[in-house]
Amino acid sequence: MREITELRSMKTRRTDATSAQETRAPTKGRTARRDQELLFDADLVDLPQAMRWREWMGRVEAAIFASPAPVTREALAKLVGRACNFDDLICDIRDELRARPYELVHVAGGYQLRTKARYADAIRALNNGARAGGPPQLTPTELLTVTAIAYLQPATRAELSRLAGREISRDVIGSLKSLDLIAAGPRAPQPGAPYAYVTTKKFLEVFGLASLRDLPDIEKLEDAGLLQCSANEIKLDGMLDPRDKDAIELVEDIDEESD
Repeated sequence: MREITELRSMKTRRTDATSAQETRAPTKGRTARRDQELLFDADLVDLPQAMRWREWMGRVEAAIFASPAPVTREALAKLVGRACNFDDLICDIRDELRARPYELVHVAGGYQLRTKARYADAIRALNNGARAGGPPQLTPTELLTVTAIAYLQPATRAELSRLAGREISRDVIGSLKSLDLIAAGPRAPQPGAPYAYVTTKKFLEVFGLASLRDLPDIEKLEDAGLLQCSANEIKLDGMLDPRDKDAIELVEDIDEESD
């Protein structure tokens, strides 16, 4: 009987000790983070102004280089002092990279270093798994489909088929999903409740868009006669393909004319 009582007592003490450790652990974690923040000198007030600016540039570029995904402005701002004009810093980094085969871009809500489009063929020729910046190679139907989803989202497969004037197969949808360019969104309030598809953050990243607001203005394209009024005749092929120089120049011309 005494042994059972002692076991219960030991169990209770261990439970109390574990609870106490769990209670203290977050405190230690918070303390460690606070100490780390205190050790990291973002302001660099001891450095001359020119050296301080170069150090801030190096920090921001290194952080972006090391990240597998775009880094937000808010995250990068923690690496520089309160006296830093972040926009000027980004401009200086871009100027310094101007002659390099890669550039600093603002995509998917953050900053990312990516190779310039004109070097894509050279990177593909290596065939060693390296991937050039920009979208993957898509078939014309896949490019039309992802472009249509970008403008119409959420859009069902039936709606995409009506727009394209031909059936958009499940294989096309599956291919775009496997590339993480689109995802299933809400079910449409239609008979059978089919899935409606939306673009992803990866879509913004590979097409070099900071947000969907950066999509070429479809009304400007219509006004310029680049799109037909009939849904079945709308020509969206290539509108998002950065490798299509004609499409890019047309959009840039339209933007300049509207300014």
